[in-house]
Amino acid sequence: MPDHAHSSDPAVQTQLDRLAALSPGRDILGLERIGELCARIGNPQHQLPRVFHVAGTNGKGSTCTYLRAILEAQGRRVHSYTSPHLVRFNERIRLAGELIDDALLAALLEEVLDEAADLQASFFEVTTAAAFLAFARIPADDCIIEVGLGGRLDATNVIPAPAVAGIASLGIDHEAFLLAPEDGVPSDPAARIAWEKAGIIKSGTPVATLAYPPHVRKVVAAKAAAMDATLFSEGEGWTVEPEGEAFRWAAKTRAVEGLLRPRMAGAHQMRNAGLAIAMLRLALGPQPSDAEMARGVAAAFWPGRMQRLGDGALAQMLPQGSAIWLDGGHNPDAGVALGAALRGQPPLHILCGLLKNKDAIGFLRPFADRIASFQAVPIPGHEHHDPADLCREVQAAFGPLDVEPCTDVAAALRHIAAQRPRGDVLICGSLYLAGVVLDLNREWPV
Repeated sequence: MPDHAHSSDPAVQTQLDRLAALSPGRDILGLERIGELCARIGNPQHQLPRVFHVAGTNGKGSTCTYLRAILEAQGRRVHSYTSPHLVRFNERIRLAGELIDDALLAALLEEVLDEAADLQASFFEVTTAAAFLAFARIPADDCIIEVGLGGRLDATNVIPAPAVAGIASLGIDHEAFLLAPEDGVPSDPAARIAWEKAGIIKSGTPVATLAYPPHVRKVVAAKAAAMDATLFSEGEGWTVEPEGEAFRWAAKTRAVEGLLRPRMAGAHQMRNAGLAIAMLRLALGPQPSDAEMARGVAAAFWPGRMQRLGDGALAQMLPQGSAIWLDGGHNPDAGVALGAALRGQPPLHILCGLLKNKDAIGFLRPFADRIASFQAVPIPGHEHHDPADLCREVQAAFGPLDVEPCTDVAAALRHIAAQRPRGDVLICGSLYLAGVVLDLNREWPV
């Protein structure tokens, strides 16, 4: 699925237009082009501060956010590279705690694009190289890098061995990019995904992971053993113990004293925070104190992940007392996390848009019993499930439900306000849709 980016800054937009014209318009896996591109610009990936590299199907962005928040609570300057952006491309590159400014972004993109003209480099490869340039030139103590797609052949994996690698939740997504089974590659889809993600483990690199089913864990453990890498996994090495809306983090070596209270909702966010803490425990260098861990966990916020919208234009369309929740989850693994987060809550009015290549019913099934009504919408600028078809699929899968295809988010909210009793709304199904919603509600990530 190609990336899309627009900017209100003319200089940035000029470079984004160049990038759109140059890029093949699709995701391409492999390290040859990014390796050559980085070599042409001085190999900035070899000049980074202490690196934390994070892969996973879901939760890797939240894990990166917890890492950054805890390190910043420790008083450290932190760069981060994440994707996709929700509203502005600048969200992808954070320099010493601040989003990259337009002038520097335009200059970096121009510098990289001037060297990339004959490489058929993808959007993500060019922007990854630009991020590395920024990180190499601007002083910081730490650098957090989120894998874009897969791991083994993702453009970010051109970096040398990081200080610590982390692997978040693993699930089925982006099946089109899975290798066909061959010698040494697992045939089971979940195991093959784990094999790709574990490709970020490099020689001697310690790696923290969540808990996985035995056949998946076996794949990750085998890669760690082959690379002589310490494996610190949930369940065997460390645990998260929920207590209401807080949790305790424990390990055989050293626990975090006291309760940790995440701002982001859901048991899955406790586990993401737990993974970040596990990665920090593996890192050489000054360790954050327990109080700094607690402050970072409480401060961490990643937009579009069970986010309650503020009092903007969209929220004002609903009756007083109704809340709008926004989540960019879009695959079955994310649906399971949403189902757990919604368990015990009153049913919600679901407003959903999904890209055409996503398993709609697999995503919705884990929280189908929480659907009070279902409104389907398109995703502007992207190939998506047709709203009318999606409504029919939902009724066929889950029985009689009150469904309505709508032309856009505003139309769906107007329909809910006019036809439904008071109740909360969950907008879900796509990070691209989440970006549209945040823009309409004027809640731009900072």
